Amino acid sequence: MACHLITTEYVSVPDVVRTIKLGAMDYLPKPVRKEHLLELADDIFQPMVTVRKKEKALFHRTSPKILQVEKYAKLVAPSEMSVMILGANGTGKESVAQSIHQGSERWNMPFVAVNCGALPRELAASLLFGHAKGAFTGADTAKIGYFDMAKGGTLFLDEIGTMSYEIQSMLLRVLQESTYTPIGSGKERVADVRIITATNEDLQQAIKDGRFREDLYHRLNEFEIRQPSLAECPEDIIPLAEFFRERHSKELKRATSGFTEDAKCRMLSYSWPGNVRDLQNRVKRAVLLASSPLLTCQDLGLDTIIESMGSHRGKMPEADEKERVGKALMASGGNVSRAAESLGISRVTLYKKMRKYGLE
Repeated sequence: MACHLITTEYVSVPDVVRTIKLGAMDYLPKPVRKEHLLELADDIFQPMVTVRKKEKALFHRTSPKILQVEKYAKLVAPSEMSVMILGANGTGKESVAQSIHQGSERWNMPFVAVNCGALPRELAASLLFGHAKGAFTGADTAKIGYFDMAKGGTLFLDEIGTMSYEIQSMLLRVLQESTYTPIGSGKERVADVRIITATNEDLQQAIKDGRFREDLYHRLNEFEIRQPSLAECPEDIIPLAEFFRERHSKELKRATSGFTEDAKCRMLSYSWPGNVRDLQNRVKRAVLLASSPLLTCQDLGLDTIIESMGSHRGKMPEADEKERVGKALMASGGNVSRAAESLGISRVTLYKKMRKYGLE
């Protein structure tokens, strides 16, 4: 899969819209900041699968809503129930899945995390269930799938709402019969895995739209956990920021000691549309850019961000909304991704507003 990033010296909003429509992942005005390019690379080249055989250290959060999530995770962990974790991108749904795995009898077996959104449609069945030699063109050797990788352990299917209807049907059969057959093979295998799924989609709406099987939904959702957004857990913001600061200071070999009071206040008032992942990226950026031991609003990139549009109740007057969109585009130098992030909306929504107000 080819991924394109466009850079230019002269920013033109119509060009931004046009290049994104033609398939570019993002549009970066020069000079391109190294830390922004690295963040985009992390997002674009997310691995399809991660296999963990050892326990990963998880940061212990203390906000009431997270403690409720931890309580549910501990209760369901010893069972073999299928768990569905709901929540926005970047909230830490995989961390919840890991804690369930670690609290189960399968804790010493593999935890295999699959990004369903990155699975190529034509190879999804082979990647999940494996294939025999000669099963299709290019299958020169037999290969095991993710179900085999997770044997005895936990298979975490992230972004389950992006899975094709055909693969949904195959997964349902595996859950019903506890067996599967690698592509091109006549031998059945036992599906000895515990399934945990996660999504940021409204699957009930997806079922109504005919995009997701209702019978599969009920199989996967024997127990539901909703992971709150970072904005719903203000008690965790500063402790998490300090945790990431210490981690990235060691990684980047940069001496830092904390945050300025102004930076702390700004972090607490910011809506964090990208949630915990957003916070981590900004702290990492700040550690890299910091010219003093105390990280500032400027280091975090929060000094020019305007009030989140998503925090306003009711309908915003069109004149005010147009002004906010225009200011966000100017503050980001025409970078649509950063403008959308600062406004607390998706890029698709921002494009609609740009067209509505003639800003393209």
